[in-house]
Amino acid sequence: MLPTSIAVIVRDWLNANHILFLGPEENVLVDAGYVTHADTTIRLVSERLAGRSLHRLVNTHCHSDHMGGNAAVQRVFGCPIWVPEGEAPLIEAWDTRALWIDYAGQRAERFRFDAVVRPGDTLAMGGYEWQSIAAPGHDMGALMFWNEAERILISGDALWQRGFGIVLPGAGYRERLAAARSTLETIRALAPRIVIPGHGTPFTEIEPAIDLCLSRIAGFEADESRLARHVLKVMLSFALMDVGSLEAATLPQYLETVPLYGEYDRTWFHLGYEELARQLFEDLARSGAVLKRDGRILPAAA
Repeated sequence: MLPTSIAVIVRDWLNANHILFLGPEENVLVDAGYVTHADTTIRLVSERLAGRSLHRLVNTHCHSDHMGGNAAVQRVFGCPIWVPEGEAPLIEAWDTRALWIDYAGQRAERFRFDAVVRPGDTLAMGGYEWQSIAAPGHDMGALMFWNEAERILISGDALWQRGFGIVLPGAGYRERLAAARSTLETIRALAPRIVIPGHGTPFTEIEPAIDLCLSRIAGFEADESRLARHVLKVMLSFALMDVGSLEAATLPQYLETVPLYGEYDRTWFHLGYEELARQLFEDLARSGAVLKRDGRILPAAA
């Protein structure tokens, strides 16, 4: 399904997938995963490089699951880092709120970038030309990479087989949801043969995936509080994958330490940390995302 010069290293929901392009002139890595698993990222990429150099690291966008491992990759391989133009000011300032780091209970190691990628740029990767396409919505500065010859799309978090990256509620949320819809319609118009997503395996059933995402966007547009609750559940699931587990009794205290939960509760729910913790856990347990064992809350994958 893919040219031999493209290696997709499928990870999980804490670490974005890595796409490694081998030769002919440069070896290029797209996205570097999360900071706590950087050693695994280095090992997996090194195995595929098999002694070859890494000449460039490119990010689809700069959320922690995609760029958290940037600094470690650069230290080991000595490669320059290219980030989307729209993300560059946030990385330069290390804006931990806009980057969803401490604001959302996430982690990343600060890094310096060497160049920016703009929408419309053409990148040579793996012996093919890739057009950079703006992919706002989940992240308003995000990019996708499109190869017309092979009809392959690297979608980042704009489209997965069964969903897309969260869109934040609050001021401007309708514009962000509209941008996510527009990005999906851009993908539909491209008519890719195969999509390499930021999470999950590459897939070819594109139309059903787009339609599923559009139906979710419509639901979020109709009820902003539903969107806010969805974001909190996703953020808590992500945090649990990062730390491994939390004592159930301390979940309210954990929520209190992360600004996003209190801010959302005061705006939409008015529950207080105890009740918010109870409802989030019950929602996630009912969906099969988390479980409780020996008094601790664990991600179901554990």
